[in-house]
Amino acid sequence: MRTLFLALALSLAAASPAAAASFACAKAETPDEKTICDTRALNDLDVEMAVRFDILKDLLPMGNRTKMQDDQEAWLKDRRACGADVACLTAAYEGRLKVLRGVLSEFAKQGGQ
Repeated sequence: MRTLFLALALSLAAASPAAAASFACAKAETPDEKTICDTRALNDLDVEMAVRFDILKDLLPMGNRTKMQDDQEAWLKDRRACGADVACLTAAYEGRLKVLRGVLSEFAKQGGQ
């Protein structure tokens, strides 16, 4: 299942290298958004994060979905605080992806019972 999500994320990244998955690069205004659009590795992390978030948003029950949305909004504020710092942005994405991967893994375990 993890391989499927990664394949989907990679195909999305390959299909639109000038656009990050969670926002339109043509409309990027903030330093973090511009850096994500200009840095392929960050763009790829953004694609994976957006895909995992969208999958979970559709799978989780309403209460969990609301919490996940609130967490995502808080994370976006933290990401924005990184500005154009690639190392900070990378760490922010890696931390968020760890959480989303964990939630998806738990959901898969519960679904398999």
